[in-house]
Amino acid sequence: MRYQPRTIALLAEVVHPPLAPDPRVVQRLHNEAYQAGPPPWASFTLGDSGPSLSNPATHPGHVSQASFLPDRLLVREEQSAVTVEEFAERTAHLAGRYAQERSIGVFLAQVVTLRTLINARHQRDTRALLAQDLMRLGDSLSAFERAPATVGLRLAFTSAQAEQPAVGLRIESYNADPRSLFLEVQATYGPVVSGSATDALRQRVHGAYEVLQNEVLEFVARHDQPQGEAGGGA
Repeated sequence: MRYQPRTIALLAEVVHPPLAPDPRVVQRLHNEAYQAGPPPWASFTLGDSGPSLSNPATHPGHVSQASFLPDRLLVREEQSAVTVEEFAERTAHLAGRYAQERSIGVFLAQVVTLRTLINARHQRDTRALLAQDLMRLGDSLSAFERAPATVGLRLAFTSAQAEQPAVGLRIESYNADPRSLFLEVQATYGPVVSGSATDALRQRVHGAYEVLQNEVLEFVARHDQPQGEAGGGA
C-alpha cells in the first residue's frame, strides 16, 4: 500500500421520516446493550436536541456519540480509536434496533463521511503538492499579496445507478502538519427499507471507505511523484 491512512473522523447520518425523539426508547436500547456486554457507549443523556448515547472525551477533539434527532440518527467518532469495521457495525446495529422500536419502515437516506490524513511521499509541504503537482497552478498564486495558508481541491460525483452513492471529495493541505494531506469522502446513499437496513447500512460505510482506498488514494498517488514525474501513471 502506498499510504497508511490515519482516520480522524467517522460520521454516519441515517435519515428517517420526521419522528419526535422518545428518550424511553433510547434508554431501553442503552440498557439492552449493557445486558449484552460492554456497550459501545457508556452514558445516556437527554439534552435540548434530544436523547443521545456517548462516551467521555479522553483527549482534546475526541467525540464518541450517537444522537437521536427528529429526522435522523447521527453517529460520530472523531479523534477516536474506533475502526471502520467497528463503526459500521455500531451504526448498522443501532439503526436497525431503533427502526424496530419506533416502527420505522424505511430510511430515506444515509450519509457517510470519512476524514483521514496521509503523509505525502515526495513533498515536505502538501500545499506545494496540491498547487504545483496536482493542480498545476504555476506562478498564478503570485496574484495574491500573501501565500495561501491552505490549498485544496473539491470534487463532486453524481450517482449514476441505484446503489451508487453521490460522492463529495475534499483534498486539502493540513495546517497542523505541512507534510500531511487531509482527505474527506462524503458518500450519500438513497433509501433502504428498514427490514434490510442492518446489512445495507453496514455495507454502505465500507463502500465509502473503499472509495477512499481504491479511488482517492490512487488519484493522489498519480500526482505524488518525484519532481518531474507528477501526473504520470500509477
